[in-house]
Amino acid sequence: MNRPILKMENISKSFPGVKALDHVNLELYTGKVLALLGENGAGKSTLMKILSGVYTKDSGDIYFEGNKIDIHSPKHAQSLGIAIIHQELNLLPYLSIAENIFIGREFTKNMTGRIDWKKLYRESKKYLEQLGVTIDPRTLVKNLSVGEQQMVEIAKALSLDAKIIIMDEPTDALTNKETEKLFKVIRTLKQNGKAIVYISHRLKEIFEICDDVTVMRDGKYIGSANVKNIDQEKLIEMMVGRKLEDKFPRKILKPGKEMIRVEHLSKKGVLKDVNLSVRSGEVVGLSGLMGAGRTELAKAIFGALKIDSGDIYLEGEKVKINNPKDAVSLGIAYVSEDRKMEGLILKLSVRHNMTLSALGQFSTAGQINANKESRQVEEYIKKLAIKTPSSLQRVKNLSGGNQQKVVLSKWMMINPKVLILDEPTRGVDVGAKVEIYELINKLKESGVAIIMISSEMPEVMGISDRIVVMHEGKITGEFTHDEVSQEKIMQSAVGMK
Repeated sequence: MNRPILKMENISKSFPGVKALDHVNLELYTGKVLALLGENGAGKSTLMKILSGVYTKDSGDIYFEGNKIDIHSPKHAQSLGIAIIHQELNLLPYLSIAENIFIGREFTKNMTGRIDWKKLYRESKKYLEQLGVTIDPRTLVKNLSVGEQQMVEIAKALSLDAKIIIMDEPTDALTNKETEKLFKVIRTLKQNGKAIVYISHRLKEIFEICDDVTVMRDGKYIGSANVKNIDQEKLIEMMVGRKLEDKFPRKILKPGKEMIRVEHLSKKGVLKDVNLSVRSGEVVGLSGLMGAGRTELAKAIFGALKIDSGDIYLEGEKVKINNPKDAVSLGIAYVSEDRKMEGLILKLSVRHNMTLSALGQFSTAGQINANKESRQVEEYIKKLAIKTPSSLQRVKNLSGGNQQKVVLSKWMMINPKVLILDEPTRGVDVGAKVEIYELINKLKESGVAIIMISSEMPEVMGISDRIVVMHEGKITGEFTHDEVSQEKIMQSAVGMK
């Protein structure tokens, strides 16, 4: 058998109050894709940060191309040929593609020291063409789609002559077409002898693109296997430590009175005469392709997108929602699809993020009752099983799934009548997904009307009581849980009658 290009043995790492990694092993081979799997908080990111030089290990050994090494810094990792493509892409939006690819390594003219722009563009074009990308390298990164930005990151890795490329949730914000293109590029990289670490929560992708799989849980190494010799159920069991009997545990309840209704909602170029109603204790799933207008509808209801015409009724009463503050005061909450940009203040603690929308509950004459606030926060940390060393931990240090639970707690604290969930399980592991579904069930039982946007068809079909499909800003289909099928959703999503 070939010798691995990379071997990490018994890697351990601790932070104050947390053992992030406990004797973890990993082996990576040239020309192969290794899936690195585990729930949020399993230690995947910490292990990759050690490999890419962001963190130093406390103990354990790293062997690269047969030689025992210590990686001192990101620059050192880069010089070895280790490149990481982060979930949040690490590009400068107001610089060109070429400038981003060669930042800090620009070609200069001998005598003057000035940048050799012709060579910079020529070399950038060469790496882009290797990936089948035909965009002008002078294009500003801010004008690219997420999929195109991902290709720029891969081109940067190629320009560094990377031998190992780490991809963290690479398809998280990609369309199906962009995902197919990325997979094609990954197959080419494999043929060219690159070794790839592929981190994803989308198990379907693991069987499509990966050769081997390593599973972590609670900072520990659980096991490795060839993808051909394992199935999805076994992978889930390794990740969560138990069998998941039901991936979509939907509670069947009889919905109550109509809680919210929108009539003839329109916004030029975005929404066209949308009518929708949701009852107490009901989950209405919003499905559709990217750009169908689902998020825009959610933001219009929440007052974050100004509408041109239409009316909103809450519990039968016509209401005026000019901004999110109006929506919150009426009992409408919105969990954004982008939790880091719109749902959280990353530098603040878990406690301060959680109570942000409900400070009135803890204050008297402008003074916050810290004890009361703390008690409520601890209650939610326990109720939602949020993994954090303490409520004073900065929320940016939590895993994606635990960050999402903090966002949900923030809105649960206002006891909403209507809860809009926009991609609530994006970037969340299998076990945490089920916990979020159970939470949705509890909110249903308490009479909350829920609108859930999801791009994952099995999820929207599995959790919703009713599914509404959008296409180009219009509602083009509506189905009950019992009559829906993937074919019916797709027909409506592409505008077929």
